[in-house]
Amino acid sequence: MTSQHLEEQDGDGRVLSVNVGRERPIAAKGGTTGIDKRPVDGPVAVRAPGPKLAGRTGASGLAGDHISDTAHHGGDDQAVYAYAREDLDAWGRELGRELPGGTFGENLTTVGVDVNGAVVGEVWEVGTALLQVSAPRIPCVTFAVWLGERRWVPRFTEVRTPGAYLRVLRDGHVAAGDAVRVLSRPAHGVDVRTVFAATTTSPDLLPLLRDVPELPAEDRALVLRRLDGCPASYRPASHRPAQHAEVTPERPQAALDALLPARRDVHLALSTVPAWTMRAPTRP
Repeated sequence: MTSQHLEEQDGDGRVLSVNVGRERPIAAKGGTTGIDKRPVDGPVAVRAPGPKLAGRTGASGLAGDHISDTAHHGGDDQAVYAYAREDLDAWGRELGRELPGGTFGENLTTVGVDVNGAVVGEVWEVGTALLQVSAPRIPCVTFAVWLGERRWVPRFTEVRTPGAYLRVLRDGHVAAGDAVRVLSRPAHGVDVRTVFAATTTSPDLLPLLRDVPELPAEDRALVLRRLDGCPASYRPASHRPAQHAEVTPERPQAALDALLPARRDVHLALSTVPAWTMRAPTRP
């Protein structure tokens, strides 16, 4: 694909909102979270935050944005998270509720950008920053608790619109209204949607990921282990798809028994918190 074709295809994409989250309690997990991200006015500084590391501060690539679970989120390979307004709207219709920018915990809500079709390693110019697509978002328990929707993790996974994590190649500032320009795109052609499918529901696609050097190192290591025949139980917990059951305080073990897998690589997540306490609040 030529540079001219890239400009023609991707020239209309832009940022609708830049969203940051403050630290807030999340009762279902007994801790805090920064997933409640809200649009902010004006330019926001973006920089490479450094490696992912448990207990560190400043794990997000955006100034003023909080990440609580720094063992599994943030760091250079997950510095910025982008999600398309078109996909939020589709989910809004499916769920029958309004989903303002930032509801999925995304830092950049975009329009006119094929976020899930973005090739891993392609470089975006947004505002004065240079960003590189690194990996899809894998839904976690916090995401499910925040949305408060039944079977959220498998539903989100089945649709295959995960959104994209991005690295920061050049520090700068981003703001609502900034154009998203694709400056380069690797020839391997493996996009965010394919990586998401391969690492969740379609392991037959894993061979496509062998020669994608732009994947995060931990993801590449996982892919190579799987392709070399190591059991899936080697999979880091942060990469295991959570499976959920309806749980009541009176019968939590019954739900656990219903989910007990024959395979050891399934990460179980149970919550006895009533659904009304877990739903993302309606924003003013």
